[in-house]
Amino acid sequence: MSQSPASASASASASPATDESCDVLVVGGGPAGSTIAALLARQGRKVVLLEKEHHPRFHIGESLLPGNVELFDKLGVRDQVEKIGMPKFGIEFVSPDHEHRSYVDFAEGWDKSLDSAWQVRRSDLDEILFRNAAARGAEALEGCKVRDVRFDADGATVRAQMDDGERRSWRARFVVDATGRDTLLANQFRCKQKNPEHNSTALFGHFRNAKRLEGRKEGNISICWFPHGWFWFIPLADGTTSVGAVCWPYYLKSREKPLKDFFYDTIALCPVLVERLKDAELVDDAVHATGNFSYSSTHATGDRYLMLGDAFTFIDPMFSSGVYLAMHSAFDGAEAVAKALDRPMEYAGARADFEAMMRKGPREYSWFIYRVTNPTIREMFMYPGNPFRVKEGLMSLLAGDIYRGTPFWGALRMFKALYYFISAMHPRRTWAGWKRHRDNIRDMGMLKGETILKSD
Repeated sequence: MSQSPASASASASASPATDESCDVLVVGGGPAGSTIAALLARQGRKVVLLEKEHHPRFHIGESLLPGNVELFDKLGVRDQVEKIGMPKFGIEFVSPDHEHRSYVDFAEGWDKSLDSAWQVRRSDLDEILFRNAAARGAEALEGCKVRDVRFDADGATVRAQMDDGERRSWRARFVVDATGRDTLLANQFRCKQKNPEHNSTALFGHFRNAKRLEGRKEGNISICWFPHGWFWFIPLADGTTSVGAVCWPYYLKSREKPLKDFFYDTIALCPVLVERLKDAELVDDAVHATGNFSYSSTHATGDRYLMLGDAFTFIDPMFSSGVYLAMHSAFDGAEAVAKALDRPMEYAGARADFEAMMRKGPREYSWFIYRVTNPTIREMFMYPGNPFRVKEGLMSLLAGDIYRGTPFWGALRMFKALYYFISAMHPRRTWAGWKRHRDNIRDMGMLKGETILKSD
């Protein structure tokens, strides 16, 4: 592992005389970290879970997939999640190039039982999962930021600092990196690579009194394209609505006014949202912006560690896959850790399986994300027919049914074949869409960090 001499010296001089010990140390108390901590503690292992902030803490990413429901059941928290959630049965697509709106339901997928999920405040969901890990036996500490991780043949030494300044240190047989976009180990190993196929930034805020869809569709997520990206519209159970714009870099480069004013100007480019927000009030008068740089690490595993969820890779949130992929990686990760600790001869195979799993989900969702600016894909989303059961295949993917062995992959391959066929039939339009995508993702050299301009 690489580490600057200065940081090594500082952490060594400030470390306590003795280290606490544990079987597994998990860094990060979000969905991935809390899930794997609960699962490993339930196995009877000594697990330490460290979270740098205090729950409840703000986090974006409120939309869940039907695939999450089974995971909540296995963790024993489904009832708690249901109490804080707004039922979500499908998706609304809104295109500036079409007069109608497209509505699809998860129940139209291959497995009809994956018919719903919830929209949730992430601060509430993450706290439920964190408290559950503690209830299952993990030592769960908040306000504890990891400063240094050093591996050796027997495990790792992890040094951290509490927010009151106290220094603590652990000896762990295994380390799990669930730090999300902080990417603790990927940064330390310098194995994080920016995804050249996608580059965007999100502006977002929460509104009261936004006009929602009616009846059963009230809790559905709306995805609204506009000339410089796409919007999400996510209704929450407390009456507020999360609204965000995922924008291309060139558009953010044009900002010459305060962030809130720029956000409202951006909303004005989407007539549907203008109508829905005409009587709405921005909660706390707050608008946030965050770098949405897609990235991936060269590897997700080592002899004594795993990277889960966004700590390994991050993709555009268009299809709300983040929490599901993070939690699923934690379930598979718990099995891999058990083999590393109990049956080390089997760990090499477990690592290979885990690496393949970590790439599968982002790869399948990214195929669609990369093509959202292409008019062919918009036509297929706005007119979702079901020849060769392609709609069922698509909805299975969007429901998160990608690891359960459901036999929809042939239908999804047919969807892609139809896409290529239609694209070939309209070469000029396809070329224009491809060129627009290349122009959109170009790096403008404007955003220097993972988070920018939280508010003005």
